[in-house]
Amino acid sequence: MFEIQVVEQGLVRLTGRLDASQSDHAQSVLAELHHSLTLDCAQLDYISSAGIGVLMETYKRLTARGQTVRLVNLLPRVRNVFAYAGLDRIFTIE
Repeated sequence: MFEIQVVEQGLVRLTGRLDASQSDHAQSVLAELHHSLTLDCAQLDYISSAGIGVLMETYKRLTARGQTVRLVNLLPRVRNVFAYAGLDRIFTIE
């Protein structure tokens, strides 16, 4: 199960498993946001390559407009996925 919630302008909470079955839903929600984002991943249990693709697409789209994307509160297993892929050098992870 996956849930994406726009809490307030700029803050998005990701919960559950962001995998291929949920990537279209996540993409459609994130595509509607056009300002800098903080993605709260405290309750994100799992992310697949499809989920990473959604976040990369959002990152590229927003940074091209001069906006930022931050990932915060990553669980160690999710943070490791970003580190192993070298994406910790691209995304701002706090």
